[in-house]
Amino acid sequence: MNRTARTAVFVLSAAVVAGFYAAACAGLPHFGSSAHPYGARAVAAALAHRTANVVSSVNFDLRAFDTLGEESILYAAVLGATVLLRLARDEEGGQDRPPGPAPGGPASVQTSVRLFGAVLLPVALLTGCYIVAHGQLSPGGGFQGGVILATGLHLAYVAADYWVLRRVRPVAVLDVTDAVAAASFTVIGVCTLIVSGAFLANVLSLGTLRDLASGGLVPVINAVVGVEVASAVIVLVAHFLDFRDLGDARDAGGGQDVHGKDPEVMP
Repeated sequence: MNRTARTAVFVLSAAVVAGFYAAACAGLPHFGSSAHPYGARAVAAALAHRTANVVSSVNFDLRAFDTLGEESILYAAVLGATVLLRLARDEEGGQDRPPGPAPGGPASVQTSVRLFGAVLLPVALLTGCYIVAHGQLSPGGGFQGGVILATGLHLAYVAADYWVLRRVRPVAVLDVTDAVAAASFTVIGVCTLIVSGAFLANVLSLGTLRDLASGGLVPVINAVVGVEVASAVIVLVAHFLDFRDLGDARDAGGGQDVHGKDPEVMP
């Protein structure tokens, strides 16, 4: 397809989307109105399903199918980055290169940064677990808690160094965990479809409002998303750090890769 054809397809598609968008906006309540039909229905549905956090009710119950799509987008993005960066690592080698010298800088600054990272690492991990576990009760949830967990683990990079982080970060295990968690979302939906006839229907016991076990299927899906997001972010950052380390190795070799070959010279 040439450029003219692509432009024509884009203009036509944009016109169709703009028409539907304008029609949808015309049916919205007036700005500043006291009528909020979607909000009223969302709050009522959240309370009916014993989910204190209405946002989690919307994400993991009312529109859980949309959340499945969002989770799949993250998984696909991490998978694509993993394939590309692993290919670069395989081409260049250097996976087991011994650690280089520690970065320079004032000793007092290094000590303060390492202490900061060591103190905050367990706090960040505990906070991430709390955010995921209480996603149906308070602000937060699987997406937010998963990012906090991934960030907390990488404080080992601040508290120690890259090689310590590599030892406490099983990338191969997290690759599998990411895939299993992403697939579990779909499996849960298929199971609910078999049981109730509706995909991702809230079929579990709803419990008591504001209890940790309340919300029915909401905390289960929330936990699955938390595991998937944490694993995906850790794996993604791991491959970027490996790729950066590969670049450092090439720079240290004077423009050659770790096998002593000039990357600019074709075989």
